[in-house]
Amino acid sequence: MNEIDLHRVDLNLLVVFEVLMETRSVTVTAERIGRTQSAVSHSLARLRDQLGDPLLIRVGGTMQPSPFAEMIVEDVRAILRSIRRVIAPRGLFDPRASDRVFRIAMPTLTKVIAEVSNRVEAEAPNIRIEWLPAHHDVYASLGEGLIDLAHLGGEPRLPDGLEHQIMEPFSWVTFARQDHPACDAWGPDAWRRYPHLMVNVTRAMQNPFPISAQADVGARRVSTMIGDSAGVASLLAKSDFLATFPAMLLAWDMEAFGLRAMRPPFDHGPVLVRFFWSSRLANDAGGIWIRSIVIEAYRRLQAEAEAKLNRDVLLQPDM
Repeated sequence: MNEIDLHRVDLNLLVVFEVLMETRSVTVTAERIGRTQSAVSHSLARLRDQLGDPLLIRVGGTMQPSPFAEMIVEDVRAILRSIRRVIAPRGLFDPRASDRVFRIAMPTLTKVIAEVSNRVEAEAPNIRIEWLPAHHDVYASLGEGLIDLAHLGGEPRLPDGLEHQIMEPFSWVTFARQDHPACDAWGPDAWRRYPHLMVNVTRAMQNPFPISAQADVGARRVSTMIGDSAGVASLLAKSDFLATFPAMLLAWDMEAFGLRAMRPPFDHGPVLVRFFWSSRLANDAGGIWIRSIVIEAYRRLQAEAEAKLNRDVLLQPDM
């Protein structure tokens, strides 16, 4: 297929294609977009000519898509969503009427994901959230508008073009299975004796746990690294691993997986925790809406997790 001159492409043809792929009917598509059946058929013919593919063919009583149509439909939907967002009246955003896809990069904090998802489902049933890992190029993706919101701990300097909101610092908690031998004499010796599990947060930053010469944290024996925090509770329940994370990562999984929480035997300072987003999209009403939901849920659940562990189950080290 020869390269297409974009200035000759009528975006309305993509709108017709998107609806046809959903309805598989010229008649229903015409009714939905307020055109005649003849106009819809003419639009499909033009798009077939421009793309060099039949796209949809009538088989029996329905229109069946070609393999090429199946391949491009999700890209077309993403393009049309972006255009709708760009040309929408500034400051206007109706969650119930929106079908936007928001992309959020953060560790797998299951409690936060569940609460945010439940609220979005109640307020905006057609909106979808894609939860992504905070990968190594998260800053560039934010700047390009590919990600709407990101969360990381640590203090790397943010590149220009990003805005952030600082959250309350979290405390570190070491988790292990309930009958782990380290629980019987928890302290510096146990910290060094048993293997540690670490999560690679990004390529540049394996884990935000601070390395301090004074604390001699480097003496811990990290024997396993994994790419995501989602399976940590299950791994700890079946092994002698120790894992040190913010309280909220595992606070609500402890009972289900039979875990114990222990204060690390070394004193570490607070860790900077931030949500950040593109300055270019800072005033986007949809972005403001999703940020408020995510940040509010995170702030409240972080405070609940800290209080839960400090009040009920946190084992203090024997120094």
